[in-house]
Amino acid sequence: MAMETHGSGNKFLQRCKPYIAMISLQFGYAGMNIITKVSLNHGMSHYVLVVYRHAFATLSIAPFALILERKVRPKMTFWVFVQIFVLALLGPVIDQNFYYAGLKFTSPTFSCAMSNMLPAMTFVMAVLFRMEKLHLKKLRCQAKLVGTLVTVAGAMLMTLYKGPILEMVWTKHMHLHQAGAPVAPQTTDKDWFKGSICLIIATLAWASLFILQATTLKKYDAPLSLTTLICFVGTLQAIVVTFVMEHKPSVWSIGFDMNLLAAAYAGIVTSSIAYYVQGLVIQSRGPVFASAFSPLMMIIVAIMGSFILAENIYLGGVLGAVLIVAGLYSVLWGKYKENKEKNESTALELPLAIKTIEGNGKIMDIVEVEKARANNKMTSDQVVGVTIAAPEIHMKAKEEP
Repeated sequence: MAMETHGSGNKFLQRCKPYIAMISLQFGYAGMNIITKVSLNHGMSHYVLVVYRHAFATLSIAPFALILERKVRPKMTFWVFVQIFVLALLGPVIDQNFYYAGLKFTSPTFSCAMSNMLPAMTFVMAVLFRMEKLHLKKLRCQAKLVGTLVTVAGAMLMTLYKGPILEMVWTKHMHLHQAGAPVAPQTTDKDWFKGSICLIIATLAWASLFILQATTLKKYDAPLSLTTLICFVGTLQAIVVTFVMEHKPSVWSIGFDMNLLAAAYAGIVTSSIAYYVQGLVIQSRGPVFASAFSPLMMIIVAIMGSFILAENIYLGGVLGAVLIVAGLYSVLWGKYKENKEKNESTALELPLAIKTIEGNGKIMDIVEVEKARANNKMTSDQVVGVTIAAPEIHMKAKEEP
C-alpha cells in the first residue's frame, strides 16, 4: 500500500513539473522586465545589453553542457547548424533587440501585455506547420481556440482601457512618501506607437523561435548543448548588429551598477536557464503549452511594478488580467484533453504475445525464441507477432477457464 502511494505521488510530481517550470520562468521574466526598464532609463544601449546578456548566458551554461552531455551530444550536421543560426537570429537578435526597444519606448506592464499575443501567434503558426491539428468539432480544439482569443482580448483590454486607479494598501503608502518626488517625463504618442510595433515584431520572432526549436530538438536531442550554441551564436550576431547600430566606443563601458545586474540577471536567468527549461517543456508538451503561460508574466509584472516602481494599478488592468487567466486555463484544459486522448490511443493496442512454431508444432515463448536465434536454430520468418486491441485482451481473459 505504501509503495502504491509512493508511486502515485511520483506520477503526480512528474505531471506537475512542466507547470511548475513554466510558472517559475514567468517570475524570472517579470524580474527581468523591471530590472531592464531601470537600466534602459539610465541610458544603457539595448544593443549592448543583448550582447552582454547572451555572453553571460553562454558562460553560465556551457560548462554544464560540456560535462553532462559529452556522451549523448549528437553529431553536428550542416542543416542543424543552419537551424541553430536561425534560432540565434530569431531569439537573441530579433526578439531581444525589438523587445528592449519596445520596453524603452513604453512600460513594463504594457510590454508584457503586448507579448501576450504569443499564444495566439504560436497556435496559428503551429497549425500552419501542422504541429497542431485543429478539429473545430472537438471540444478540446474549441477550448484552445476560444482560450487564445480570450487571452488576446484580455491583453488588449489592459492596453486600451485604463479605468479608475485601484488604491492598494502598499501603493497608497508609497504614493504618500513619493508625493514630492519629480515626475518622470511621459512617453509621447509617437514613441508609444513605435514601441508597439517593436513589441509585435518581437512577439512574432518569439513565436517562430518556439516552432523552430521544437523541430530542432528532434534532430539535436541535447538541450543544454543546443542552448549553449544558440546563446554563443546569438552573441556573435548581436556584436555585429551593435557595431552597425552603435558607433561610440563608450556604449560598451559597464561597471558594477544596475547595467551589470541587468545583463547578468537577464543572461543567467532568462536566457541560459529559460532557454534550457523552455526546450525541455517544448520537447515534452509542445510549443503551444509552453507559450500559454506567458500571460502570467504580465500579471506578475503589474504587481511587482506597483511594489518596486510604484506603478498605478487600474481597473482595466484587473479586468484584463481576469480574462487572460480565463483564456490561459482554457488553452491548458484543451492541451490536457489532447494529451489524455493521445495516451489513451497509444494504449489501445498492446502486444499480446510473440510466438513461433517449430517443425514439430511446439509453441515457444519470447525467451525461448531469443535463445534459439542466438544458437542460429531459427529464422526470422518463423516468428509471428500477434497484436490485438486492449478490450479484446480483457474479454479473452474472462473466457479462459
